[in-house]
Amino acid sequence: MLNDVLTRPVPQDVARDERAPEAPTAGSWTAPVLSASGDAGVDLRESIRAKLTFALGRTPETARPRDWFAATALALRERIVAAALAAERSVPNKRVYYLSLEFLIGRLMSDAMNNLGLTETTRAALRELGVDLDAVQEAEPDAALGNGGLGRLAACFMESMASIGIPAMGYGIRYDHGLFRQSFEDGWQREAPETWLAEGNPWEFARPEATYAIGFGGTVTMSSAEEGVIRRHWQPAETVRAVAHDVPVVGWRGRHVNALRLWKAEAGEPVDLARFNGGDHVGAVAARMRAEAISRVLYPSDSSAEGQELRLRQEYFFTAASIQDLVARHVAERGDIRSLPDHAAIQLNDTHPAIAVPELMRVLIDAHGLSWEDAWHVTTHTLHYTNHTLLPEALETWPVELMERLLPRHMQIIYLINWMHLEEQAKHARQDTASDNAAYLASISLIDESHGRRVRMGHLAFHGARRVNGVSALHTDLMRSTVFSDLHALDTDKIVNKTNGITFRRWFHNANPGLTRLAVETVGAGVLDNPELLRGLEAHAEDPVFVARYAAVRRERKEALADLIAERTGIDVDPAALFDVQVKRIHEYKRQLLNILETVALYQAIKAEPHRDWTPRVKIFAGKAAPSYVQAKLIIKLACDVAKAVNDDPEVAGRLKVVFLPNYSVSLAEAIIPAADLSEQISTAGLEASGTGNMKFALNGALTVGTLDGANIEIRDHVGADNIFIFGLEADGVKARQAEPDYAAKAIQASPRLAAALDMIAAGRFSPEEPGRFRSLTDDLRRRDQYLLTADFDDYWRVQRAIDAAWRDPRGWWAKAIRNTARMAWFSSDRAMREYAEEIWRVRLG
Repeated sequence: MLNDVLTRPVPQDVARDERAPEAPTAGSWTAPVLSASGDAGVDLRESIRAKLTFALGRTPETARPRDWFAATALALRERIVAAALAAERSVPNKRVYYLSLEFLIGRLMSDAMNNLGLTETTRAALRELGVDLDAVQEAEPDAALGNGGLGRLAACFMESMASIGIPAMGYGIRYDHGLFRQSFEDGWQREAPETWLAEGNPWEFARPEATYAIGFGGTVTMSSAEEGVIRRHWQPAETVRAVAHDVPVVGWRGRHVNALRLWKAEAGEPVDLARFNGGDHVGAVAARMRAEAISRVLYPSDSSAEGQELRLRQEYFFTAASIQDLVARHVAERGDIRSLPDHAAIQLNDTHPAIAVPELMRVLIDAHGLSWEDAWHVTTHTLHYTNHTLLPEALETWPVELMERLLPRHMQIIYLINWMHLEEQAKHARQDTASDNAAYLASISLIDESHGRRVRMGHLAFHGARRVNGVSALHTDLMRSTVFSDLHALDTDKIVNKTNGITFRRWFHNANPGLTRLAVETVGAGVLDNPELLRGLEAHAEDPVFVARYAAVRRERKEALADLIAERTGIDVDPAALFDVQVKRIHEYKRQLLNILETVALYQAIKAEPHRDWTPRVKIFAGKAAPSYVQAKLIIKLACDVAKAVNDDPEVAGRLKVVFLPNYSVSLAEAIIPAADLSEQISTAGLEASGTGNMKFALNGALTVGTLDGANIEIRDHVGADNIFIFGLEADGVKARQAEPDYAAKAIQASPRLAAALDMIAAGRFSPEEPGRFRSLTDDLRRRDQYLLTADFDDYWRVQRAIDAAWRDPRGWWAKAIRNTARMAWFSSDRAMREYAEEIWRVRLG
């Protein structure tokens, strides 16, 4: 049965908790590698033909590329089912449950074909049907389930867990429209709903039997139980149904299959018939619309009270459904809820699922009758928390009033957790005065009383977790010394580091097949299973024959990207130029504006000396700004206006082009990253937790220009200081400079080049129809400059000119690029997952 594909049947001799719905079990299966030889191609061809006819109702003559994609995906899905069914069905000793509000999985066909060993078999099968595989792959929409690095990391981790044999299930939301589809209208970002589900998702399995009731609002009553125990009963005012949809995650060589379970929100009743028959046709479906809004859009704007409430509803909805699901599964398999920590490890990916702390306590106490002490032991030995940011605005807090109204039982639990926590710490306080003691307790409290009483979700996750991890060495050290310094002092073993990683199957094998073939031919096929063997490429870094082949692979990808740029923007770029790339979420701390300022300064320099031998550059930007983030959207507009002026100026032709590609996505990243020569990782030191784009670019041979921030430090340590371009203040220097009065004004005064660039922008040179358009950006840099662009500008200019010189030495450039590829194996997400398994989750690898 299809229901058994991603879930195992529950043994009949295991007792069930009658209070919980029957939950199918999930895990990983070990299966033989599917063969791509013999009759596999014929079988796959006929399977695709059958799916096209009988599942989609199309003939080859009437089928669109989207139909061929769906038919091929369904045929490949059958092979994934076969891998699952062929495996041993014993219940794993321990599973990992990965809770994340985002899973940026992108297109899945290339992953499925590659990991099953069926890419060329699929290509041949489609060719015999008169269809091109590349066109079929292009017809697959990117799954709109994430925004940026947080979601892409979750996707990499899920693939790696399946590849190395960790039984796991991911939990998230099945967004109808995801973030948004970005387009540009005269350089301004415009947002439209993403319609990736308009024609269904052939990869998923609907699981209506795994449906849970999720409550909101209402009241909490009390009753006396045995031995005078007081029981509390939450009676929600509103109930929403969470319905599961499973997407298979197939590991490398098809040996293991895990599941990504995504929750869709539905109303208890699709229509209020009494109101409908009474003539209120719109009001009759109001409850349905309110419920379904939960899984409509990722990150609804929180600039309004309604938007804040919807965000909290989303976070509780998917977290509560996931907790109920995994608890029901555990009880079905093991019987005793107290053994949950022995058989389950729950990882909270950032603070979005931090509500899992009181939710798990509620389920254990109210539904399963555990004492507070036993429930707290189970909770704090099952949950683990990954922090991804030191930015105050990204460390979520929720108004107490909103929490009390929406989740009254959870606020009771949070209050009690906090009271017991503060009482315990008050006994050991060592401050000299009462005011010091009060300040100390306020700093570790789960409730922030200084900003209108808000629940600190980071503190809540920290307190309820067995382990808290940062995602790079620098980020972890800063967690200990800044945002969680007082909490860290209470338990100095709780915070650990687990530097992020990326899956090489997606970002090397699939994204750069030419370079992968070259690696296999040079160091052997074992490199596909063991990326450490990439180190063998280093011996060829100065071999003219190998260098020529390596450069030819890059040139091929640059030509493909140039064609894509022309198709999507109408801008022609020269593949022989240095491709200088900054692609990521648009945010002031990521400092796209610093890159634009250097672009303007370079434009001015070329105009001043047009006959100088300038290094040809193509500046490539991509990324989305949050719809309500005014400054970020203005930065996009500035980039587009600068691009128009530069690209239309004949005096700089052939030496500088600027491109902003719309609607950045995983599939667009797969086209850009292998074509990049220079990777811009220029965030303000101390603010980027890790980054994973920096790893993807370096693996594919792009040289990094960056600050000593996030994982850039570890990348430098691995690739070597001579093979990376570092500039700017370090984290300690940033803090010291921010303490100086008028540091921005002094920096601008000391840099004529920076002052001229700012003046050009402020004077309206790039916006003649609206001269003051960018004045808020330039005025902010002159007055405040929170992210120290002015302090780092001159050093950034210096290192960019060093990059110009390096590009003019092809032999030296390619040696650096090859060493980057050769030395990046440590940044595999397989390594990261093994570290999590051994040191945090205590899970045996399959």
